[in-house]
Amino acid sequence: MAPQRFHYGWVVVLTGLLVTIGAHGFGRMSYTLILPAMGDGLHVDYTELGFIATGNFIGYLIMALVGGFLAGRFGARLVITLALLLMGVTLILTGVAETVGFAFFMRLLTGLGNGASYVPAMALGSAWFAMKRRGLATGIVSAGIGGGTMIASFLVPEIMKAYGEEGWRFAWYYLGGGVLVIAGVAAALIRSRPEEMGLRQVGGANAQAAPAPAQPSVSVLDWGKVYGIPRVWYLGVVYCMYGFSYVIYLTFFKAYLVKEMTISATEADYLWALVGGLSIFCGVIWGSLSDKVGRGRGAALAYLALGLSYLIFALVQGRLGYYSSAITFGLSAWSIPVIIAAAAGDAVGPRLAPAGLGFITLFFGLGQALGPWVAGYLKDVSGTFTWPFLLACGVSLLGTILSLQMRPPEREEL
Repeated sequence: MAPQRFHYGWVVVLTGLLVTIGAHGFGRMSYTLILPAMGDGLHVDYTELGFIATGNFIGYLIMALVGGFLAGRFGARLVITLALLLMGVTLILTGVAETVGFAFFMRLLTGLGNGASYVPAMALGSAWFAMKRRGLATGIVSAGIGGGTMIASFLVPEIMKAYGEEGWRFAWYYLGGGVLVIAGVAAALIRSRPEEMGLRQVGGANAQAAPAPAQPSVSVLDWGKVYGIPRVWYLGVVYCMYGFSYVIYLTFFKAYLVKEMTISATEADYLWALVGGLSIFCGVIWGSLSDKVGRGRGAALAYLALGLSYLIFALVQGRLGYYSSAITFGLSAWSIPVIIAAAAGDAVGPRLAPAGLGFITLFFGLGQALGPWVAGYLKDVSGTFTWPFLLACGVSLLGTILSLQMRPPEREEL
């Protein structure tokens, strides 16, 4: 028997990993590191900083929905490339902000690029891999979130030190430039579907057989079919719980440690790097677990771990609490997005996976847009971050309960 040659699907998901490094690691997670210095530079309070962060999430919400459809219609390669170009430019422009309004608008545009690049990237696993290996493939793509977070955790503090009071501005310049480079790599290597190269899905029958029949692009009528699947709506509700809760922890992680717990900024950056480093592999771990025990049980276990990390952060003060929380969160940080992305592919099939995930991400985005504003308000009125983190814990426990009611489809529905 002739040995099977290397399948191009692995190139695609590894490039997807690079996309998530830029889209999430540089475009979103870096805000946590820059937030305290940016707040001092712009002379704003935590409600306003939460408002600026909400701009990113509103943009993400809008384009996560539309971007999934566009990727299905025009191909993930084109949509991801253009989205990363938008992100790179607006990250650079965030560095020139002088007012809350301008910063909000730039974060809004960055969020548009974030949603339009991240959702199609996460759907690449469903397009290129059969159901039994879909969680693994999606987990590989999600590893870029942790990888980008870890890279930013080492890079951003050094940039801010090098440039003094204006260092937060230069951090945005460097991050934007990095995203522009990634856009070029994505344009060169990503292919939207295996049919484009005469291949079949990895893990499917005759994966190297050629040519596979071309799949039609997604139409408005197909998009309407996604709306009609009750399982897709339920997945959206489950995902909303994650969007609301995790973003509170991410947005105010460093501010809580430095401003309220009075630990050094250097140690806070180290803790954030620890989160990023541990989370590199969490998507692969949780995605593979969900392949074996089911998406619902996997999501419930993930929500329990996330809720525990928020509870520890809120109630266990001192380094034992900080490190325990960071480790627990890092090992489960991107578990829910991976499981939900795989579940979306299970529900609607590989061709409509970007559209299905985009629609589900609408619910995630709603929770994500509300989280920073609500948490910032709670902090300002209570004088402590304890209540925002306890709120995040409660919402995660609700996500646990809802996840246990998730049921797998008998087959891919569309």
